[in-house]
Amino acid sequence: MSRAKPNDSERSITAGSDFLHLTVADAPPGGRADWLAGRLRQAIAEGRVPIGARLPATRVLAADLGVSRGVVTEAYQRLTEEGHLTGRGRAGTVVVGAPGAPPAPPPAPAAPAEPAALFPPTPGSDIFDAVRAAPATIDLTPGVPDLTAFPRADWLRSERAVLRRLAAADLGYGDPCGAPALRGAVAAWLARNRGITVDPVDVIIVAGVSQAVGLLAQALRPAGIDRIAVEEPGSLGVRQHLNNWQVVTPPISVDDAGLRVDELVASGLPAVLLTPAHQFPTGVVLDGDRRRHLLDWARAGGLIIEDDYDAEHRYDRPPVPALRGLLPEQVCYAGSVSKLLAPALRVGWLLVPRRLRAAVVAAKRNADLGNAVLPQLVLAELMASGALERHLRLLRRRHTRRRDAMIAALARHLPTATVHGAAAGLHLTITLDDALADTEVAAETLARGVKVQPLSWHCQRPHRPGLVLGYAARTATEIDEGVAAIAAALRPTGRPARSAQKELDEHEHGQQRRPA
Repeated sequence: MSRAKPNDSERSITAGSDFLHLTVADAPPGGRADWLAGRLRQAIAEGRVPIGARLPATRVLAADLGVSRGVVTEAYQRLTEEGHLTGRGRAGTVVVGAPGAPPAPPPAPAAPAEPAALFPPTPGSDIFDAVRAAPATIDLTPGVPDLTAFPRADWLRSERAVLRRLAAADLGYGDPCGAPALRGAVAAWLARNRGITVDPVDVIIVAGVSQAVGLLAQALRPAGIDRIAVEEPGSLGVRQHLNNWQVVTPPISVDDAGLRVDELVASGLPAVLLTPAHQFPTGVVLDGDRRRHLLDWARAGGLIIEDDYDAEHRYDRPPVPALRGLLPEQVCYAGSVSKLLAPALRVGWLLVPRRLRAAVVAAKRNADLGNAVLPQLVLAELMASGALERHLRLLRRRHTRRRDAMIAALARHLPTATVHGAAAGLHLTITLDDALADTEVAAETLARGVKVQPLSWHCQRPHRPGLVLGYAARTATEIDEGVAAIAAALRPTGRPARSAQKELDEHEHGQQRRPA
């Protein structure tokens, strides 16, 4: 056996420790303890070994470095005498102080942006993040369900059931299209609640409707579709997602009957994205004639992207079947649990025509290899057990009360505002005097501690000013206080009251007609 000493390069590779990437070859002959103490002191000063961290045991570090245990013991002892380390018995050697000057105090938190700065006439791509971070006493932002009602006990029960039967193999990489259990549960849910018959293998699980829109944009551009019509007014967020994928979004007008299909036909555009069951933000439903004309347009070669926004949250009208159930090969369908359970779950589903499936699945695989599996399995259990439908019934009752509370508050405090979209959803839209700038109203309202969304953000063309007001996540008292703050923000313009009271009267009359 050769007894030749390894050269420096061999020694630096074979001797050393992952801890701080120490290499004993760097130590001067006869000065290893000094060298190790110096390296540890520097690492503590730079924060690479923070206060409270436990150092490796002397025996372990000595073996990793290929030095005697006495070298490490002596280095630790020097730092202990300097007040940087302390021995805590079985807890090991712990860092208790850093050399040099005391650490600088953390920077003061940035002052919150002025309300006017948060409501520019032309919002940027980060506008929702900025507004979400702005402090407010009452948040009337649309699109959020009652998060306090999240079914924690049912979720925990479902999670325990899943973990009891979970095989080790289920914790590996899964199908990018989603866990089979959830795809089956979604197919059953859509059949029961949305009139869609779909094979579970055709369900693609996504991280919410926003990801579904992005995947479709990626799949459609290579097919020559880089212009997708959107509703006017229509969701700013959806428009931003499409624009981020270099898809142009020409507006198509929405009136009391929904999307103007005649305008869509005249535009010559190849695809349209719409919210037919509960249009955002106006709340109108695409009526029967418009639905028939839209399907005729699709049969002639047009592609429909159906965002089934708020479809389950209906109060004063019968359910509207999904377009996907009528023309599956010309309709892409997207839904999620963001409004049923919580946006934080980031779970949704996407159905696409067969010709687009491979491209969409490839885009999903490239995006993230598929959603996290454990939440999918828990959600599948929640759906299959009937707990999700029980939760939806609870939400409908609670949201109806809060919707009525907001209509009543508008009648008291803003009686001249015109109320739109009260029959379903999680928000109301109000339109105001044409002389107002709704971004200024939103900024003034935020200055009074109440967060609302200007209607103009969701418009590409000039439109009557207004506000989009979420009610589902707030109590009746908070809703009344929030609407009173909007009225106070408007008070300098001095306006009286009328059409909100009319809306309240109509809905009270509708509730009297409603069967028990």
